[in-house]
Amino acid sequence: MVSVVAPALVENEPYTPGLSGEYVAQKFSIALAEVAKLGSAENPFGPSPKAFAAVQKGQARLSLYPEWTSQSLRVAIAKKYGFEADSVVCGSGETEVISFILRAYAGQGDKVLMYEPCFPIYHMFAENEGRVAVGVPMGADFGFAIGDYIAKMKEVSPKIAFLTNPHSPSGRLMSEQEIRAVCDAAGDDTLVVLDEAYIHFTQTPGSMHLTREYNNLIVLRTFSKAFGLAGLRLGFGIAANKALVTPLLNLKPTWNLGAMQVEAGIAALDDDEHVDRTVAMIAEMRDYLYAEAAGLNRFRIVPNSRSNFFLIEVLDETLDSTIVFEELLKRGVIVKDGSVSFRGLGNRYLRSDFSLKKHMDRLIWALKEIDAAPAT
Repeated sequence: MVSVVAPALVENEPYTPGLSGEYVAQKFSIALAEVAKLGSAENPFGPSPKAFAAVQKGQARLSLYPEWTSQSLRVAIAKKYGFEADSVVCGSGETEVISFILRAYAGQGDKVLMYEPCFPIYHMFAENEGRVAVGVPMGADFGFAIGDYIAKMKEVSPKIAFLTNPHSPSGRLMSEQEIRAVCDAAGDDTLVVLDEAYIHFTQTPGSMHLTREYNNLIVLRTFSKAFGLAGLRLGFGIAANKALVTPLLNLKPTWNLGAMQVEAGIAALDDDEHVDRTVAMIAEMRDYLYAEAAGLNRFRIVPNSRSNFFLIEVLDETLDSTIVFEELLKRGVIVKDGSVSFRGLGNRYLRSDFSLKKHMDRLIWALKEIDAAPAT
């Protein structure tokens, strides 16, 4: 009988993406323009205009194979961040680069370390091919509890240790000192993967520079968020230690990126205006949301997010995250139900994006309406 290589391929729950605005508009008879889609951390300003123009221009080359390593994009990324092209590997989304790393650096039965909760792709990809995902609970109010993380690392000797900065789903920002502590503790036998998918929103340069000091560190970035190219699927990994990147280039599928992705990525890297505009709006809406939601009684906005999303804690014991998720949908607001989307988060939290003011106002209105409703 034909069998799969790992039971998790059959038994695990699939990834749960955010719902579409069209689904909610149709189901609840709400005008699509009124739906606040706050469950996918997408760029509310849309794609980089420069990238959009590059895609249109590149249509004439659709009949031609792209360069198999996406060399021109790797050169552009390297130039942008001060590395050499051989330090860069590109993927169809950052998630594909994560799959390369797991296949290259962890075999069946090997341990892979991560915080719990975390971006679910880490444990899903690990478990689906027979690795063992090891979760470290976060501290109070989603503090990083670096001491606990390092202790678990020493206990289980993982092949790979994932860090996300800023963390998903909390948006908390890890300090450089904490990242260094993990890299130091990892030593030569554990690859540290620092996922900086949302780093632009922290208004810091991030920690790529640490790869020049640590041969066991690779940094991941995406074009889906600040650049607004989620629909094109484009991401990359970068490490000053080229020996970390070479196996990933050899492992990746030939022509894993099409010409449109490559041209859009090159153009987006040069669109600082679009990124700066997006980041400034998100920062403004963080302050706005925290101030406007301060008077809630049945909910709490978890503080200190430095990303383009945040957590809503359900304080009322008569409610849970799924009930609130569904009540928000009825009011035209899409968020993520923590109990479905993030292992270890439980049923007391929902994750919502920061977005345009009209969407923040709709979320605040919906939360206040639920807040004022009689307890059941």
